[in-house]
Amino acid sequence: MDHIVMLDSRQEAALQAIADKFIAQHRGDPVKALKEMIVLNGHLQERLDALTAPRRATR
Repeated sequence: MDHIVMLDSRQEAALQAIADKFIAQHRGDPVKALKEMIVLNGHLQERLDALTAPRRATR
């Protein structure tokens, strides 16, 4: 893990509400929701990597 994020109680409550909604969208299955979140994060990471990768010079 590269970075640990510290949340205050207000941020933690907001994050919990979002997590509860995301799990509810997956019919209450937290494992299914976690798997989808991992896939979504992987797609986002690929896009970030593509944006930050050194560009090849075009001729």
